[in-house]
Amino acid sequence: MLKPFQAMQNSNKRNRLSRIALISAAVLSVSGSLTVLPAYAEDSAKNEVVSTSSQMNPGYYSIRLGDFKITAVSDGTVMVDFTELMNNTSPEEVARLLARRYHGAQVETSINAYVIDTGNHVAIVDTGAGDVFAPSGGHLVENLKSAGYQPEQIDAVLLTHIHGDHSCGLTRNGKMTFPNAVVYADQHDVDFWLNSDNKDKVSDTLKVGFEWAEQSVGTYLKAGRVKAFSEEGELFPGISAINTYGHTPGHTVYQAESQGQRIRFIGDLLHSQDIQFARPEITIDFDLNSPKAARQRLNAFNDAVEGGYLIGAAHIPFPGIGHIQRDGGAFEWIPMNYRAKAN
Repeated sequence: MLKPFQAMQNSNKRNRLSRIALISAAVLSVSGSLTVLPAYAEDSAKNEVVSTSSQMNPGYYSIRLGDFKITAVSDGTVMVDFTELMNNTSPEEVARLLARRYHGAQVETSINAYVIDTGNHVAIVDTGAGDVFAPSGGHLVENLKSAGYQPEQIDAVLLTHIHGDHSCGLTRNGKMTFPNAVVYADQHDVDFWLNSDNKDKVSDTLKVGFEWAEQSVGTYLKAGRVKAFSEEGELFPGISAINTYGHTPGHTVYQAESQGQRIRFIGDLLHSQDIQFARPEITIDFDLNSPKAARQRLNAFNDAVEGGYLIGAAHIPFPGIGHIQRDGGAFEWIPMNYRAKAN
């Protein structure tokens, strides 16, 4: 989960995060491709302000994975001040880690979803922010259509977890975005976020998540289009769920495998590549169980290194597809080499 929950912060933190929300309003507008509007990005090492106005960026990117077609689809971006949100660290260390990558405190952060086209199923991993992140987020449908898919073609939505920037795209203006899809999510997340009695178990920052869950997942639940699973394993031929509980009670990683090639979609096991590859133990305010979330992240990183498979990451700069490698005592993100053709 990223910025929307920040608006619910109390006291001084609420005021600081409200300023973040004002900055994030000038991020993206989409029509077929992404048009980046003037956005603030300070290079803390050089104290330069960079304007990205009138630059055009693509909103989808496809690759082959054996017999499958994998398409990264951008929902947009959101401006995040990670110095305000990270735990097991200090604002000074976060600023230093960001500065190494030529970022200031405000980082324009991607919101990525992924289509898995097996030939028999057209599934999508996560759905972006829908109405709750406008105007910077909520552009999934436009980019999905540009990639050659209509929302009606999606027959399965695979939610890594029920947080606004991953699940609110299930609906737009109160209507189902994917009317022919069954929504898959771990039972623990469904039970938690669709039960308002659990509000007392979370900070004020996260309470709005129950309302968002009701308007998104709840809409499909009432229509009988939610299939909650309680065990990890194969959902369809070549697509399986792996439980990674911690960030939320039912956080799930999905794996697609075809012809010996694999990719795992890691949801919110990672929020900032610049911070958490260097220091996997650093957590974020949106983790419900921070120690468990940190352990899941480290286990996932180590497994990705050992397995050598691709990763699809929700919040790594679009398209967010690449490998993880060790870098001394830390980890390194290796973006996938650009491919001109998907087929």
